[in-house]
Amino acid sequence: MKDLITVILVLFVQFTFAQNVYLIKVEKTNENKDKFLYHIKEEINNAEFLGEIEVQGYSKDDAAVFSKIYKKAKEVGANAFSLNPFETVDGSPQKFDAAHYKLKLYYIKSDTFSNEEGNLYLFATSPKDQKISINRKDYILSPRTYLKMPLVSGEIYTVSTKKLLGSTIKIQKSAKNADQYYQISSARLGNSSQNDGTLHLKSGDIVGLEKSFAEFLTMIYQKTK
Repeated sequence: MKDLITVILVLFVQFTFAQNVYLIKVEKTNENKDKFLYHIKEEINNAEFLGEIEVQGYSKDDAAVFSKIYKKAKEVGANAFSLNPFETVDGSPQKFDAAHYKLKLYYIKSDTFSNEEGNLYLFATSPKDQKISINRKDYILSPRTYLKMPLVSGEIYTVSTKKLLGSTIKIQKSAKNADQYYQISSARLGNSSQNDGTLHLKSGDIVGLEKSFAEFLTMIYQKTK
């Protein structure tokens, strides 16, 4: 009897926290080889609507969620997406719910995307508040939030996790004004870079992110003010 209850509880937990991505509408498909999938917040002229995705269920694994969305989007040849918010009874858009949302899929010519401004984005993935330092100024990033900071040409920015065994990186604004994206994580164990089988403890890590995934995070994370 106890074993049966355990199985039921496991199935209930798996069902409750399962995360699924569905392609719920296909208007048309587009044949293109674009590898990116960018987030757009406003209407873009000549954007070709292709279909719609629905995400059901919450998952802490943001990379896995985006991977599923990316695969569904590429089935119809999309290279851009936007949030399609649910409406309340009075017709106003509902507050974003990471456990249930819909995305519109588009194909947009590459040269019509908005130009980047050379901003720095830092995403906090730790389960607790994360303290970081940028040029010796301290910031507190809550879980699932991000910090956006404009970069000034010629200035060097030192970003640190402020831990004894944590990471520190130096950043400059690129000549092409490209935005830069980094993930800030808490303590973890990592393998030796020399493949000698040893483990090393890091009390905080800073990892660069690919633009498509980072833009997805700007949608599902809260911006720190």
